[in-house]
Amino acid sequence: MGHRGSPVENLAVKQPDPNFWRGRTVLLTGHTGFKGAWLALMLTALGAETIGVSLPPEPGPALFPILQPAMRLAHHEFDIRDAARLRGTVLASRPSVVLHLAAQALVPRGFADPAGTFETNLTGTINVLEAMRGVDEIDAALIITTDKVYRNLADGKRFREHDPLGGHDPYSASKAAAELAVASWRSSYSAELPELATARAGNVLGGGDFAPTRIVPDLVRAWTGAAPLVLRHPDATRPWQHVLDVLRGYLLQAEYLALGGEAAPALNFGPAERDESSVRDLIAGFEGAIGTTLDWSHQPAPAEATRLALDPDLAGRILGWHPRFDRTRAIATTAAWYAAWHRGADMRTHSLNDVAESLS
Repeated sequence: MGHRGSPVENLAVKQPDPNFWRGRTVLLTGHTGFKGAWLALMLTALGAETIGVSLPPEPGPALFPILQPAMRLAHHEFDIRDAARLRGTVLASRPSVVLHLAAQALVPRGFADPAGTFETNLTGTINVLEAMRGVDEIDAALIITTDKVYRNLADGKRFREHDPLGGHDPYSASKAAAELAVASWRSSYSAELPELATARAGNVLGGGDFAPTRIVPDLVRAWTGAAPLVLRHPDATRPWQHVLDVLRGYLLQAEYLALGGEAAPALNFGPAERDESSVRDLIAGFEGAIGTTLDWSHQPAPAEATRLALDPDLAGRILGWHPRFDRTRAIATTAAWYAAWHRGADMRTHSLNDVAESLS
């Protein structure tokens, strides 16, 4: 199969094209996770037919059960480490686009279970690559990694796609290893694989994230009185951005690949440099959005990078992608989602409205 079609120069579309996605079969792994559930809802809004493969949602509140009745989705619940079942699902569904989001995505859990983290993030990715080999119907596959794949020299520079990979902790290293696997399969089996690329994004904000040890869910738990707020690294700086901005980038990149765009093996999706902020700044913005002050304590944890920052210029030049949410709007939209959820509002309608606005 290999690389198909002619290069698409200067892609001007800044929003996903409903004419591309309408009726298209998409295999989405990790659809029960935070980003995956939002992406499944976006694909529904665009008219795609989505095949979801994922573990069950985490116990407790979760976005996927809230949104599922609003989705056009075939739900398959199994572990991507099950290579035979994954291959069977691909062969049965014959998707046009594969979006691989399934991952062990928590840094602290990586420290607690490094072997399981590598099995999911590296071996799981390899299983996805192998499941696609020789399936001619697949036009494009996008493998989602993270901003943490880069070797962090703490020199203050924003990472660009050609910078060396690294990973000081198990989560980061497992994602860097997944990047290497994608590059290896691309060069070794190009005739048997679709157009293939990775997407690297930073820390995302948005309603419906209830994961442990993530800052926004921790803020919400402190705000609602469910748990005290304990910070691991209050002065760490991260490329915070709204989840719908990031997912819009993934969809544009997948379109670009499927339409024969000139190969870009990896793209960064990050906020404008002025919108990078520390954990302390994020807390202050959230407090301003909800109109209250939150008490917190500091509990030292295993070392993480002090600053992570991505340069998204290449995605802007190739895809025409730029963030629509600045930091203030991203935080306000996120806080509004949780406020609505806390008062018992119809979160499917609220979330569909957020998606419609992001795609307008």
